[in-house]
Amino acid sequence: MTTDNPLRQHLLRMAYNNAWANYRLLGACLQLSPADFEAQRCSFFPSIKATLNHSLCVDWFYLDAMERELQGLAPHPDCYVFFEREQPYAQCAELRAEQMRVDERLIRYCEAQTDADLQRTVTIARPGGPQVDTRSRLLAHLFQHQIHHRGQVHAMLAGTTVAPPQLDEFFCAGEAEERAADFAALGWTEAQVFA
Repeated sequence: MTTDNPLRQHLLRMAYNNAWANYRLLGACLQLSPADFEAQRCSFFPSIKATLNHSLCVDWFYLDAMERELQGLAPHPDCYVFFEREQPYAQCAELRAEQMRVDERLIRYCEAQTDADLQRTVTIARPGGPQVDTRSRLLAHLFQHQIHHRGQVHAMLAGTTVAPPQLDEFFCAGEAEERAADFAALGWTEAQVFA
């Protein structure tokens, strides 16, 4: 294990953990009937479907801004385009497939960083004035946002016949066997995640 760029290593592992948690949570949600997926429940957003769609839209919003800056492109001229449809995916299977694509983009973004790069600023051209934050702040915000809403979906799942998956694990060394099947399905290895 290398000790170069410790912040980048941490954020990359957060990106992997984020993808793993989404994989597990959305895998459980796939077991819901369409009615249960859409049913009104008590939370910040009124359903599992609405909450998961919101998380995805926010991922699109911030990842677009970060990727544009990384590529030397101007900020998106209409950054709220990612929220034009509040619930772009009606089916959980389609939503999960897109979330997995976005999670892979986030992993690749974190891989491309160095600790010095993470202090570069990203501009989002919001209508009321630009939002300017470092890459590291935006990544921290994005991970926290995902954790927040996954917790809500986890709680809503508890009110269904589908058992919520365990999501409070990080990557403890002694528990590799417990995640081996998920890692295999995701095409990951322990060595890759902990390079």
